[in-house]
Amino acid sequence: MALSFTSSSAVHGSSLYSSFEQPKAALFGSSQPLDRLNLPSTAVKFSRRRCAVKPLNAEPKRKDSIVPSAATTVAPEVVEKVEVEDCEKLGKELENASPLEIMDKALERFGNDIAIAFSGAEDVALIEYARLTGRPFRVFSLDTGRLNPETYKFFDEVEQHYGIRIEYMFPDAVEVQALVRSKGLFSFYEDGHQECCRVRKVRPLRRALKGLRAWITGQRKDQSPGTRSEVPAVQVDPVFEGMDGGVGSLVKWNPVANVKGDDVWKFLRTMNVPVNSLHAKGYISIGCEPCTRPVLPGQHEREGRWWWEDSKAKECGLHKGNIKEETLNGSGNGAVHSNGSSTHADLFVTENVVNLSQPGIENLQRLENRREPWVVVLYAPWCQFCQAMEGSYVELAEKLAGSGVKVGKFRADGEEKAFAQQELQLGSFPTILFFPKHSSHPIKYPSEKRDVDSLLAFVSALR
Repeated sequence: MALSFTSSSAVHGSSLYSSFEQPKAALFGSSQPLDRLNLPSTAVKFSRRRCAVKPLNAEPKRKDSIVPSAATTVAPEVVEKVEVEDCEKLGKELENASPLEIMDKALERFGNDIAIAFSGAEDVALIEYARLTGRPFRVFSLDTGRLNPETYKFFDEVEQHYGIRIEYMFPDAVEVQALVRSKGLFSFYEDGHQECCRVRKVRPLRRALKGLRAWITGQRKDQSPGTRSEVPAVQVDPVFEGMDGGVGSLVKWNPVANVKGDDVWKFLRTMNVPVNSLHAKGYISIGCEPCTRPVLPGQHEREGRWWWEDSKAKECGLHKGNIKEETLNGSGNGAVHSNGSSTHADLFVTENVVNLSQPGIENLQRLENRREPWVVVLYAPWCQFCQAMEGSYVELAEKLAGSGVKVGKFRADGEEKAFAQQELQLGSFPTILFFPKHSSHPIKYPSEKRDVDSLLAFVSALR
């Protein structure tokens, strides 16, 4: 995600501020914050109550932020903090508001102290909504150093289209060097993506937000199953701090929280907004190149991210405060029992699929000379990807009945998860294993194609 701030004195497609001269300042990334004191009162309105004007470089807490310390442009400083109760009240008021109305309210309230977080994907819609308000806006983005070439090209297209300069935040070179030298370039495939994301994304974002009082994200409730389903339109950020420091010093706006992905794309096409060319290649959710891939028809957009990990863990840490508590505790979607298991109905319930307990699959694993080969799915009933493949797996079992190949299932969430990860190659749900007739070592199905023909081809090639 690259964060870029743009304050437009002449918002693209609008002549609202065309007659006003921009103040000149040596700004990082050629960003030119707007001197709002030269604007007519009809352009941008600020409360006169408790409002002071200071040079940006007079604010010591901006030192490590996206705002360059050399900047001398002046901007209003709204010194009052937004209380949690105020945000909750405002969130309820905006619960049914349009993205445009929410964006307008955010820019009106925070002016130059708010910025849009742009990842280089369909969240370009945020920039379009900001343009449509007619208000100055700023954009920032996180350049992790490992983005796709198409994403870098898209950043340039966005800058040209809107007449802005994206201000990029970069990871600390010393931290990246230490990580790569000690663990290699692709350690996340072995021990998870969290450490790399922390160095390349979370810490740069933390520095950026220290120079703001609010930020705008493209989070949607339908983006990630079990993690973002309760994202509000506006909230006090529960994880990061703003320039004043402490709880309540940063407000987080999510204008498209209640918008479905399909509707975002309808908006982009209607407004003829430039989009990342990766979308045409099957990419939906776009992140770093090594951790992003296209998804198949019917797969959820987040399944293209960190595909080797548990489907519940597909968050990088930028929006940790919006992850539902039960997800953080490892329980996943749905109601949860105290032992961590889900109340969802069991899957693959048919006489042709053998239900294996942990002792049962341990015995199967130890056998070096089995009487017949086995294909076993490691699953969790709450996992939507397991639910989606239920029909094809049951059909597979029917086709293999009487063929000499046994079909089984092993529920690998809850207390069984650690065992499955350590002994059965569990990465994410579902994981499908083939136990050959004359080998104790199971073979993991490598594809995301879970239709019956693909599964049958896998079994036939190994039996």
